Amino acid sequence: MLADMKNIIIYSTPTCVYCNAAKKFFAENGTVFTEYNVASDMQKRQEMIEKSGQMGVPVITVGSRVIVGFNRPVLEEALAN
Repeated sequence: MLADMKNIIIYSTPTCVYCNAAKKFFAENGTVFTEYNVASDMQKRQEMIEKSGQMGVPVITVGSRVIVGFNRPVLEEALAN
């Protein structure tokens, strides 16, 4: 998948169902990503809020694109482009 050439970050919390679904989606597709737990990392939480304007998780960045929530079709499109 071309997505491996992009920097993919997921801001998540351990108990977030949608975060876990997104991480499972990445794993099933062999997508390499960096995860930040914003429940315990206040600096990364602030970074997530600044990027997305949101306090909810997951916030996923694919390159410079910011995706709020787990939206499989949007993620697939972002990873393909």
